[in-house]
Order: sequence, then C-alpha cells, then structure tokens
Amino acid sequence: MSDAIETILGHRFTRPELLREALTHRSALKGSSRAHESNERLEFVGDRVLGLIMAEWLAERFPREQEGDLGRRLAYLVSQPVLAAVAEMIGLGTALSVSPGEARAGVKRRATVLADALEAALGALYYDGGLDRARAFVRRAWDAPMSAQIEPPKDAKTTLQEWAQKHAGDLPVYRVASRSGPPHAPQFVVTVQVGAASGTGRGTSKRLAEQQAAAELLQALSPSLEQRAAS
Repeated sequence: MSDAIETILGHRFTRPELLREALTHRSALKGSSRAHESNERLEFVGDRVLGLIMAEWLAERFPREQEGDLGRRLAYLVSQPVLAAVAEMIGLGTALSVSPGEARAGVKRRATVLADALEAALGALYYDGGLDRARAFVRRAWDAPMSAQIEPPKDAKTTLQEWAQKHAGDLPVYRVASRSGPPHAPQFVVTVQVGAASGTGRGTSKRLAEQQAAAELLQALSPSLEQRAAS
C-alpha cells in the first residue's frame, strides 16, 4: 500500500518511516510508549506547508486580487471538506493504520481523520522530498477545487452571519466546547447556534473550528435556504 501512496504523492521516500508515521492514526498506538510516533506532529508541519504552497499558488493565479479575496480562496482550499475530498480521491484512507476498534467504527472515512492524514502525508513529503515535491503534489491534487473557483467564495462564518441577520434577526453564537491535544497540535471543538439550530466544528485553531461549525450549520439549513431563494 505504501508503494501506491508513493506513486500518488509522486515521490519515492528515502526515509520510509516518515510515510509510515504519516499514515499512523493515534488510535493505532494507544497505550504504547510509541504514542509520539502518530501522525499528529507531521500534520502540524503539513498544515503550514500547505498554507505556504496555496498562498504562493493563489498569488500567482490571481495577480489582481487583494488580500481579502485571496484569503477567502485560501480558507476554502485548506478547509476540512476539501482536504477530506482530496484524501478520499487519492485513496489515502485505505492506507491508514488505525486500531481495530476504530476501524470497525469507520474512522478511516471520517472527514477529520482524512484531512489530518493528508496534511501529515504532505508534511512527510516535505521533509523527505523538499518544497518542490510538495508543491508538485499539491498542484496536481488540488487542481479541480482550484479550477472550480471562478469568484472568491464567501467564508462560512460570513455567509451564516448574513443569513442569521436577515432571517433570524440575531447573530450566531459561538462557544468553545473543548480544547485538547498538546500545545504544538491543539484540537478545538466549537459549537455555533442560531435560534434552535446548531452546528459543531473541529480544528487546530478556534478560527478553523468556528468555520467548520458554521459550514455544518449552513449545510443543515440548506433546505431552508433553498426554499427562501425559490420564494
């Protein structure tokens, strides 16, 4: 399976242990003295590498756009749904090492797990092959979502706020439900509520978790949004 992932990433690893670490979910090492060998540290690195490569690509592709528009494009392209879709497209979930219990629970199909594993794989690729190899992979794997962006998207929080002000007469309320993980790789769980409707998001920062929560709530509200648009 690692050979297939190397082919997808476009790189033959000189340090295969990096790729093995990137594909190891923390559940596979639970209770082991090797818990630090899960993919969380590589995920931390990959997140930053992806942000740099995307910022560079967007500035090159949209030379006339200002920071605000580029920022919205960036937020979309590095969002959990897009990362999970890319990870699923390249078959990354099938290569993940997880505990038997988590495997039975379907953890390999969870968007959060897929997105984290993709960032970890990118971190491993950067460490072993350098920025050029990482850039080449990102530009191949993200070609479809990048090409689909004609106009800068509105971020989920902005869209939800506009909807709430217009239709609910109030602002969304965000709350941090929990914070876990080590200082170098924190995990936030945030809830958002508009009236009786709510959403939950997870991310490595409060901002990302809030965006995920807003996106989940917008998805739940989508039938209502469509009905109002048609009326």
